[in-house]
Amino acid sequence: MFAREIRLFCTAWMFFTRLPQPARLAAWVGHGPELSGAATRYLPLIGVFVGLAGAAVYALGFWLFTPMVAVALSMAATVLLTGAIHEDGFADVCDGFGGGTSPRRVLEIMKDSRIGAFGAIGTMLLLLVRFAALDSLAEGAELELMTWLLVAGHALSRAAPVALIRCMTYARPEPDAKARPLAEAVSTSGLVVALALGMLPLLALGWFYDNGWLFVLGIVPVALATGLLGAWFNKRIGGYTGDCLGATQQVAEVVFYLYAVGLLAVPAAQ
Repeated sequence: MFAREIRLFCTAWMFFTRLPQPARLAAWVGHGPELSGAATRYLPLIGVFVGLAGAAVYALGFWLFTPMVAVALSMAATVLLTGAIHEDGFADVCDGFGGGTSPRRVLEIMKDSRIGAFGAIGTMLLLLVRFAALDSLAEGAELELMTWLLVAGHALSRAAPVALIRCMTYARPEPDAKARPLAEAVSTSGLVVALALGMLPLLALGWFYDNGWLFVLGIVPVALATGLLGAWFNKRIGGYTGDCLGATQQVAEVVFYLYAVGLLAVPAAQ
């Protein structure tokens, strides 16, 4: 049982990061299709490690340069670490939903590997908002708190697409769609695991900081954003695709940071 969970985590590691796996470990894991769907439960745990890496780069940049430069370096590190897989999904959703007028056309556009105007502009604006939010947090949060917020943002936002997988249907009809094995077969127990892992850094914030429970309430806007996106996807294409999952992660992460910015701004306004 424990060995299978390790294999599931390593499968998630392979799909959602660019970090290489040792040859012997990869051979033992196997990365078969029977592992792909269940491995999604560990996406928030991948987010914890990505967030920790981003926080480490932020701390180094904070020490060597300025908070603004540290934020930019942290964002660059997390994009490199994940291969921009979620940003790419967001760009495809912008192109597909912006340029398609029918479900079939939306899916066709999203399948195109080329990026269009909607995708380029949408991704640029998304990154700009994320940078502005993190820069604002860097001004109002001490280094330790900023570290927790980065980890929490990456972990919680990666639980959002897992919830969509559990609650919605995969929209692409073709059986050989490349994201199908990874975007299906999340059980109820898998969703519980994903939600628990996604909330763990937030619960730590609530435990270690005065009024930290207010950060835990960041679950609410993230859940609302996820629900709205799911409803939109369902209305436009009758379900979700792998690109929709990436877009959901990106929006959920930015929403959490914006919530944290608003939360930290309240005492200063009084």
